Amino acid sequence: MRSIQITSVSQAVYIYYACPELENSDIRALFGNLSSATVTRLKKRAQELQREQGVNTLGRYTVNTKCAYNAWGLDIADLESRLKKLKALGMEERRDNRAKEAQAAV
Repeated sequence: MRSIQITSVSQAVYIYYACPELENSDIRALFGNLSSATVTRLKKRAQELQREQGVNTLGRYTVNTKCAYNAWGLDIADLESRLKKLKALGMEERRDNRAKEAQAAV
């Protein structure tokens, strides 16, 4: 599976800590406007890791956030470090605004 880019570092960090389980809308907020088939493929990859690790979810259509990030190759420590650096440089706000504008255009 090819790599999918996150919409913003701050959004990725927020979702990781705010959502113990991810729904389709959370996945779209993380990666942008994805097709249903792409969301399903991402969820299946996360569900495989969940089964391997014996992690259960409360919802039938959700995936565990920690397993999902690991399955998708998203390193929360790296994302936090990047967010801290962007904030120190005053650049994160510009990136978020560009991401929101791109989302609105779709």
